[in-house]
Formats: sequence, C-alpha cells, structure tokens
Amino acid sequence: MGDCIANILMYLANIGKTFASDFYNLNPKMQNLRRKLQELNAQEADVVATLIEQERHPAKRRRAVVQHWLSQVVSKRQEFESLEAEVNQNSWIWRVKLAKRADKMFEEVTKLTDQGVFPEGVVLAIRKTIKEKFVTAECKGQGFKENFERVWTYLLGNEVSSIGVYGMGGVGKTTLAQCIYNDLKNKNLFCGNIFWLTVSQDLNIHNLQKDFGKELQKDIIEDLNLELSKEDDEDKRAAKLRSALEGRKKFVLILDDVWNSFLLQKIGISPSLAKYGFKTIVISRNLQVCRTMECQKFLKVDVLSDEEAWELFMNKHSNGKELLPKVKEIAREVVKKCAGLPLAIVTMAGSLRGVDDIHEWRDALKELKESCAVQDDMENKVFPILLWSYNRLRDPILMRCFLYCSLYPEDFRINRDKLITNFISEEMMERRTSRQADFDQGHKILNKLVNVCLLEAWEGPGVKMHDLIRDMALKITKDNWMVKAGLQLKEIPEEQEWKEDLDKVSLMLNKIEEISSFTSPKCPKLSTLLLNSNPLKSIPDSFFLHMRGLHVLNLRNTCIEYLPNSILDLEELEALLLGRCLRLKSVPSLEKLKALKELDLSYTCIEEIPRGVESLTNLKCLDTSGFNLKRIPRGILQGLSLQHLSFPSDTIIPIEEVAGLKQLEEFYGGFCSTYDFNLFMKSRPSDVKLNFFEILIGGEKIVYMRNPRRGYFRVKSVIFSNGSLGEGNRGKDKIMLPQNVDSLDFYASGLCSCLFDDIQQLFSGTELKTCSLSNEKRIECIVRMPLEEEQPMAEEEQQSSLMPLHYLEDLNLSELPNFIGLIRWEVAPEVAPLPRGFFSHLRRLTLYRCWEIKKLLPRSLVQNLHNLNELEVIACVKLEEIIGDEESDESNTVITLPRLEILHLAELPELEIIYKGKIICDSIKKIHMRRIKKVSKVPFSLPPHAVIEPDVDKSVTSEGEREFLKEEREWRESLKWEQPNANRVL
Repeated sequence: MGDCIANILMYLANIGKTFASDFYNLNPKMQNLRRKLQELNAQEADVVATLIEQERHPAKRRRAVVQHWLSQVVSKRQEFESLEAEVNQNSWIWRVKLAKRADKMFEEVTKLTDQGVFPEGVVLAIRKTIKEKFVTAECKGQGFKENFERVWTYLLGNEVSSIGVYGMGGVGKTTLAQCIYNDLKNKNLFCGNIFWLTVSQDLNIHNLQKDFGKELQKDIIEDLNLELSKEDDEDKRAAKLRSALEGRKKFVLILDDVWNSFLLQKIGISPSLAKYGFKTIVISRNLQVCRTMECQKFLKVDVLSDEEAWELFMNKHSNGKELLPKVKEIAREVVKKCAGLPLAIVTMAGSLRGVDDIHEWRDALKELKESCAVQDDMENKVFPILLWSYNRLRDPILMRCFLYCSLYPEDFRINRDKLITNFISEEMMERRTSRQADFDQGHKILNKLVNVCLLEAWEGPGVKMHDLIRDMALKITKDNWMVKAGLQLKEIPEEQEWKEDLDKVSLMLNKIEEISSFTSPKCPKLSTLLLNSNPLKSIPDSFFLHMRGLHVLNLRNTCIEYLPNSILDLEELEALLLGRCLRLKSVPSLEKLKALKELDLSYTCIEEIPRGVESLTNLKCLDTSGFNLKRIPRGILQGLSLQHLSFPSDTIIPIEEVAGLKQLEEFYGGFCSTYDFNLFMKSRPSDVKLNFFEILIGGEKIVYMRNPRRGYFRVKSVIFSNGSLGEGNRGKDKIMLPQNVDSLDFYASGLCSCLFDDIQQLFSGTELKTCSLSNEKRIECIVRMPLEEEQPMAEEEQQSSLMPLHYLEDLNLSELPNFIGLIRWEVAPEVAPLPRGFFSHLRRLTLYRCWEIKKLLPRSLVQNLHNLNELEVIACVKLEEIIGDEESDESNTVITLPRLEILHLAELPELEIIYKGKIICDSIKKIHMRRIKKVSKVPFSLPPHAVIEPDVDKSVTSEGEREFLKEEREWRESLKWEQPNANRVL
C-alpha cells in the first residue's frame, strides 16, 4: 500500500514538474521555434532560387515532392504566425497548452528542414540522358525500400563513411547495391564518382587494382595515365591509384561479393579520405567480414515477405497480369517453396513464364516439392529451385551452353562473341550453313538463358553467371568436369585429381608457370582443356600422351616458347588456340591434325605459316593477325574452305588464292592496290556475304588501324592509305565496296578537294556510319553546295544525292592542311539551302590540326545536329568561330543542341567566339577548354550536373609552366556565362 501511494505521489510530482516547465518556458520555446523557422525559410529560398534557374530549361519540370514540400513550408509559416498571435493575446491560463503546441510545431519544422535536402534534385528531367549500368536491377518490396532509404541516409550524411550490407546468398544484396549505383549516377551525386568493384571468393589484389584503374580511367578523366599492367609491385600500383584520386576525394566505392576482408590501402584508398566525403559500401554474406572491413553501420538484407515474394514473382512472370484462379492457387504454393529468396523467385518466374496450362503448373509444383523436401537449411533451399529451372530447359543444346559458362571464373563478365566462338569450337550447337548463322544461333541461345534468368545480361555485349547459379552448375558437372578457374593456382592439380572420366578441365586465369616433367594425366575422354591466361612457359612432352581424345586446346595468353611434339598425336583436335603467346616462335608440322577446324596464331612471334596447314581441309578459321607474318606462300590457301581469315595488313599474299576462298565470311587483312581489292570483291559469290571485315588498301601497315578481333561481328570497315586513291591509281571501274560497309577511313590516300565528290566518283553506292580522314593534303571540304554547277537541285534531289552521308554518325578529321570547312558554298547559302536532314544522324564530330579552317559550323547546319553528342576541336590554329552566321550578326538568336554531352576545345589560339547568341543544351555533362584565351563568353546555360574540366598538370616545375597555369586560371575565372551562378555550378 505504501509503495502504491509513493508511486502516485511521484506521478503527480512529475505532472506538476512538466506543468511548471511548460508554464515558465513558453517564451524560450517560442524563440527556439522562431530560429528553426528562420532556418527553414532560408532553405526554402535556396530551393526556390534553384527552381527558378532550372525551370528555365524546357526539358525540366518541378518534382511533385518539391512542390508539396514548398506548400507545407508556407502552411507552417502561417501556423506559426497564428500561434505567435495567441501567445501575445492570451492570459497565463493558456500558457501550458500553447507551450505544447510550440513543442509539436518545433518537431514538425525540424522534420520539414530534414526533408528539404532533396538528394534526388528539385526538378525532373523529362528525357533521361544517363544510361543505367545495371539494367536488370529492380527495387521491389517494402523491406527493400527501407534498406535503400537507410543506405541513402548514411551516404548523404556526414557521420557514416563505411556501410556493411550482409545477408545470405541470393537474398538481393547485389541488387540493392545496383539500384544505389544507378541512382547515384543518374542524380549525379558525389560528382559522378561512383565506382563498382566485384571482389569474389578468390581475393586478388592485383585484379582489384587493375579494375579500379579502369574505373578511374573511364569515370574520372579520359586521358588519365593509369597503365598498371606493367607495374609488378603492389605498393607502387596502389600509389598510382592513390595519386589518381588526389583532388577527387568525394566519391563512393561499392565492393560487391566480399568473402575475405582486406585493407583498402592495398587498392590506393586511405582511410583519411573519409573526412572529405569518401564513402564505402561493402557487400558480403558474412557480417564478420563487414566488421573486419571496419564498417561503421551494418544493414542486413532479409528474405521477402509472402506478399513481396508474390509481387516479385508476378512481375517477373507476367508483368503483373492476373493468373486464372486455379492456376493462381498453385502458383502461390510454388512461390512459397522459394522461401522468400529473390534469386529463387526470379529464376522460377523465368522458367514458368508463358505457362498457362494448369496441368503443367501441377507437375511443376510436384517436382519442386520432391526436390525441396530434403533441404532444411534456408540457403541450401535455393539449389533445388535453381536445379529445377535448369532441368526445365529440356533442350540439350541450351543445357550444354549454360553449363559451359561455369568454366569461367566466379563473377567473370563473359563477352558474348567470344563465348559463341567457343560454342562453335566445341560444336555445342546445331550445324548451320554459315558462320553468320552460327552466331545468330549463339545469340538466340544466350538470349533464352537470360530470359529464364539463368544468366544475367551485363553492361556492353556480355553475360554473367550469379555465383549461386554457378555453384549449382558445378554440382551438376562435378563428376566429369574439373573447374579451378581464377583461383591463383601456381601448380596444376595433382594427378589423382585428373579422373579418367573427365570431359572438360578449366584452369584458366591462374598463375601456373610450369608443369613438372613426367606429368601425364590419364584422361582418355578429355575433350576440352583450358590453360589460357597463365604464365605457363613450357609443357612437357609427356603431358598429352593420355589425352588422345582432346578436341579443344586453349593456350592463349601464355608464355610458352614451343609446343611439345606429343601435340601432333592429338588427331581428334579441332581447335588449337595459341593467340597472344607472345614468345611462341614456331609450331611443328600440323599435317597430322586432319580434324583441325580452327587455328589461332594471332600475336605470336611466328613469321611463317606452319608446315602442313595446306592439308587441313576441314580448317574453317585461320587467324594469323599480328605483326610478324611476312608472307603467305603460294599453295597454302588454295585447298582450304575458310570462313574466317585474318592476317597482318602488310603481309604479302597470293591474291588469286584469297579470291578463291568462296566460303569466306570474315576477313581481316590488306591488299596492295584497289585493283587487287576489286579482284577480290569480283570473285565473291552472290550467295555468300562478306559479313564482317577490316580491309586496308595501300600495302603498308598504319598505326591507327584497329586490331582485328577474332569473332567480333561488329567491324565493317575499309581503309584506304598511302596514295591508293591517287591519280595514277584511279581506274575506269568504281571501287567495289561490300554492300554492308559502314566505315571508311582515308589515310594519305590521295583524295581530291571534296570528299563527297570522290565518294560519288570512286565508289559504288553505300551508306556510311563512320568516316575518318587523316593526312589528306588536298581535301578542302566534305561537300560542295550546290552539287550541280549549272542549276541548283530541288530539295528532294539533294537529299537523295547526299544519301551516302545521310546516316553518318561519326566524322573524324585530322591533319588536313587545306581543310576550310564542312560545307563549301559555290553560290550564296540562300540560293542553295542545306537539304533537310543533312548530318542529322551525326553523333560525334572531331577536328584535329586542320590549319586553314576559320568557321566550323554554319548556323543553318546546327538545326540538323539534333543528335550531336560530342564535339571535339583541337589545334586548329586559325579557327575563329565554332558556330557562325552566314548572314548578319544576330547576337540574340537562340539555337538548341538537345543531346550534346561533351564539348572539348583546346589549342585554339585565334578562337574568339563559340556562338554569338545563346545555346540551349540541357544534356551537357563536360566542358573541357584549354589554351583558348581569346574566348570571353561561353553561351551555355549549364544544368546542375555539368563539369568544366581544368587541364592541370600537378608535376609542373618550371617558372614558365607555372605562369601558364596562372594565366589559364585567370582566364577561366574571367569567363562570362549565360547564368549568374555558373561559377557555383562549376
């Protein structure tokens, strides 16, 4: 009883204390509230100023959340004025009630202040201009959104610099990180410096350093010298990376799939960078790894709830489209078997996509229940589901191609074309009549595997295997395959690991230097041996003695100097891949290898075609590209039926034998003259298309020629060089270009004054996408207007006549001493206006050392350049204007370049005007200007994400260099911009 009375008295005392506090502290509380509201008002003023500036651009509109916030601020301000009036008017009786209202309002104003940061920006771009790196990343579920918001809070605050995200395999940790990466990039936070590194189970600091260097090279500054491959010392590589980060300390580094902890200093990152805004996100299955990596905050990614799992399944299965009621009931049971794991749900949905028959759903559920029945551990439950999805492929070709991807290291990004080339080498697909058809089939197979979610589409032309799916594939093949790829092995596995039933062995991307003498694994059924990308110096003769069934031997990118004689006994060998064996000088006679279909000798030291090649009647691919093969003797090619042929562009070849290769579909090489080239083209059968090629005409190698890439079905280029189009070499017949050529390069070829005139005179009809001119001494312009001297053409006729240039996307002009402009008018522009759409597809225009040009772009042409993405002009010493008016000085004229992202102007001593009027360009991302001190005004209105990139070399030592940098800085600071806050934006 006494305790009860005491508690009541204490309760009453607390009430009295609170009452007294509210009564006497009303005025201080109002003062605090007034200060907080002033802070909110200042924040509102900043937001409104930003809105006014950004909403001037037609491609931007105010975000709804921003408008709602502004209305809340106004409402809160009115509410404060009302409260303040009541405080002044009411008697002491109401003080307690008013004090409580002041407390509540203080909390609400504080919340509004926190909400007014708007990390996503205050306006919304109507057209999205930034391509997402991870196109498959999806943000689903309440738990996912809460995790996402927590990470955002940590990233945008100042208290946390390192975040650990952990959870079981397949639960969605990487997807969460991918969404964060995409959003950071799209919203241009952290100055766009967002880097992604995949660490993987086998931690390799060297590879991490190399990948980080590539990321820096790509995302920070394009001409950054970060060549790390020749640097052996780990600490020196780290120092180079650290130096590259100096002055760019505000960035986010995402480390995905971390199995073992390591010091960030090893990849050039000092912990002291945290105070400047450097953030790290560590993704791992193990909480302890996150702790050891010194993460300050930890975030666990849990499995999805039942409803979240169902929503994800339906979205992946049928884009949310309702199922029939009976099917829906079974489908919900199927989803429950996935135990909330996103990887399992997505894979299951992909496998059942398009299935409507209730009988098939019942059968799927029955199989799933049986396969999952024995699994208790949550993480292991995903394996039966993945295995079930694999079994549902049914098609043996799909199954084989899927399993083949597990031969690559964990988290390896596999290039599609290289992978399909391997499918062809391994004869894993149906035989087709042409190599092009083989590649079409290969892409169809990969698309199917991506669609059923067993492979992931990766940025660029690549695919990737989730590590859990790869683990499942390795379990399927464990009895017949030995896969130890990318594990940093220094020796090959012990002989007892080489089982007699082995079919495939992958030891690629290790550190194996030697195979001991007398090593002779007994693997009579072995069909594929992948030893590529090892520092392997030699192979003992005994090694292949018991591998007589070998079909594919890949020794690419090794250090071998010679092949053992026992290789000649591999009579079933179909692919011998020795590309980039830079020390390989000779190969023994290959006469006995009658089954050989593919021989890759690219970039070796071999100077002669190996003996016996002429007798390899099954050979389809011969790659000798590189720099050492001097000639192809007569008689080598005449008996072959090659589909792919590559050789160095300056190799002396028997032209009649190359012309006799009727099945040729891929060709990389050179001809001495246009006569030889025409002879080759005239020999082409009408029913066999030359699909992909890079052909140099002119007889000599030139340094800028792209390296032929085996299996890359992209290049369709012809290069004319060394006077091959000069007056003495111009025959009566037009040059017979392949119909599908999309790139022409001219290097000191002997072109006349107008490029278009030569194209019409010399070549059969074509539609170009890329054109490059270099060291052409007579070229003055790209096209003359009008095209006919006597009578100007009608607009439709002009457009038709300019068709070869109508689809041009990339125009590169360099070292043209007499070039005066893109267009040369021979009458007044108003008499011969530009055809509609001329240059309308142009995306990239570059000029380098064109010494006579004074005005680059006529204003009448700019209206056609709505696809121009990059403009680069360097060392054109007489250039005065970038965009000039043909008529009067119209300084108030506004032009639009809606897709221009990069403007690079350098070494232009006479340039005074970029444009006299105003340029609207919401897409601009980077402006690089150097040594153009006569320019006083930049006519762009800059969006918030634009960057002006200084060209500063921190290693300057001389007084003259320092003075130059000082002058550059003073000039830059004196520039006038279209908007008053340009310096703050920059």
